[in-house]
Amino acid sequence: MTQTSMAAPHAEAGSARGMLSGLRQDLFTGAFASRPLPPLPEADPSSALRRVPAGIRQGLRWIRHWVLGGGAALIFLVAMPEAVGIGPPDTLLALILCLLLTAPIALVLFRPVGAFWISLAGFLVALPTGEGSPWADLAPVCHLIVMVSVVLRTRPRTAPEMWLLTIVPATFLSAFADDIDGNLPFVALFSAVVLVAAAAGRAWHEERRHVVETETVTAKERAHRTLLEERALIARELHDVVAHHMSVIAIQAEAAPFRVKDTPPELAGAFTTIRENAVAALTELRRILGLVRADDPDTFAVTGPEAPQPTLAALDTLLEGVREAGLEVDAVITGAPRTFPQGVELSAYRLVQEALSNALRHSPGAKTRVEISYVLGGLGLRVVNGRPERPVTPSPGSGHGLLGMRERVQLLGGEMTADPTEEGGFEVLAFVPVTPDAPAPASEGNPARGEEHTARHEGNPAWGEGAA
Repeated sequence: MTQTSMAAPHAEAGSARGMLSGLRQDLFTGAFASRPLPPLPEADPSSALRRVPAGIRQGLRWIRHWVLGGGAALIFLVAMPEAVGIGPPDTLLALILCLLLTAPIALVLFRPVGAFWISLAGFLVALPTGEGSPWADLAPVCHLIVMVSVVLRTRPRTAPEMWLLTIVPATFLSAFADDIDGNLPFVALFSAVVLVAAAAGRAWHEERRHVVETETVTAKERAHRTLLEERALIARELHDVVAHHMSVIAIQAEAAPFRVKDTPPELAGAFTTIRENAVAALTELRRILGLVRADDPDTFAVTGPEAPQPTLAALDTLLEGVREAGLEVDAVITGAPRTFPQGVELSAYRLVQEALSNALRHSPGAKTRVEISYVLGGLGLRVVNGRPERPVTPSPGSGHGLLGMRERVQLLGGEMTADPTEEGGFEVLAFVPVTPDAPAPASEGNPARGEEHTARHEGNPAWGEGAA
């Protein structure tokens, strides 16, 4: 005997044990446990139900309870006349049988599996009443309603389990009772079709809910990962800024004792301590943030891990790269250009860079305008593009560029807005507050920061009048 033929009986036995275990878990374990059916969730703000009065809208949330409870009461009232007018003993039995058939329909709302067992008992009791009896037509209908409700409330696999537990004993009774209704084969076939449809609907609903939950979790994880990546990029760039200043402190502390004649030992020791602390802090900073010193992912960044971080002085280079990529862009500078702290300059450069990248990606062929305003309270930035002149191809980016821009502005205590324009384009506005200091002369040979731009363009009303 081969190993395959020996393994087959074991596989079949394992499958049978699994089916029995599933049957016991679904219909026997905690059969009468309380499982109240919750109301439907609140309507979405965009739903048409929001126009319905609040009282009616709250009542619609309980529509399933009204349907099952009202349906059970209606069927009971319809079946009651069949029990009235008969002798007292028969009337009492008819009332009990009527309750066995109709009460489980309402009980599904609270104890679905227990309702099935009560309905099954009522179905099997009503089955031998004979053809022509009112119970012969009422019992299959009520029991099928209960089974469908249980499938929709539990899980799809309960459909074949309940069908077998119903048809097998009914077939057994029909073999020993001659007066059983002859429609049992039709009832078995019709109930099988209805239960398969209910199970398919339940399975589709569960799959859809699972997909929605998965997409929600994926979107949250993607947003969180993007946020961490943006913060890591900001941390890497700020690390370069802080490392530069710490290096300057260390160099100045080392050179200070040689600039003074007869330096007191205490002062020389203090400078030595300052230098040692600066070097130690720089070492720890590099060790901690070394993991985030990845290659610069931005499109128009200066390449190389050791390249200096760009500032607004490199704006012309950025604009030339964007123009070569096919974007028509103009730069306008208002106010007297001055030098800001390196972190502000770096963040402003990155904001303009990301805004131009988005314009190139999402508005091909559109004209773009970059405005930089030097005002008393800080630095204003505005990047606006028009409507795209040709179809937009799907972007391979993560779609979270604005998130990184907001992180940079918030880090500096500024404000930023990014909204579509009425003409079909997009506008990015940002303001970074900076404490006024002594203005520095504009960089020579840089038209992007030169005074000829100030002479050619008027003030930008978006940032107020008082340009520094």
